Amino acid sequence: MGYTILTAADAHWRPSNQMGVQNTDLAKQLGATTLGARLWRLAPGQASTRHRHRAQHELYVLLEGTGRVRVGSDLLTLTPLSSLLVEPGEVRQVFNDTEADALWLIVGAPAEAANTLEMTPELLAELYPDGPRALPPELS
Repeated sequence: MGYTILTAADAHWRPSNQMGVQNTDLAKQLGATTLGARLWRLAPGQASTRHRHRAQHELYVLLEGTGRVRVGSDLLTLTPLSSLLVEPGEVRQVFNDTEADALWLIVGAPAEAANTLEMTPELLAELYPDGPRALPPELS
């Protein structure tokens, strides 16, 4: 068959390793090998890791809520169904400093390893310049 379906009811959600943000790895569950894709549900007061990628472009699509993201030193606010493309090498972090959940679809290609528990200290320092648990100033 040339396609795979993952129903919402069958998607496996879990807290992220570093920040405890609920997410579901769509790409893994669908068997994708050339891109990464996750849904991230940030509750009020939560943030993703502040990170960069070596070669991966990331597309951020805000599905619900107010989307707050910092790319480099730029602070951006997105409305539902707005999108953002971040180039490799740029440091980025999504966070939620509002009073309602924010649901993001984040897709990246080419696929890059993202498991901080399996990275060397050198790779962690390169990809997570402030460490994998740094909060943005809005949540500190």
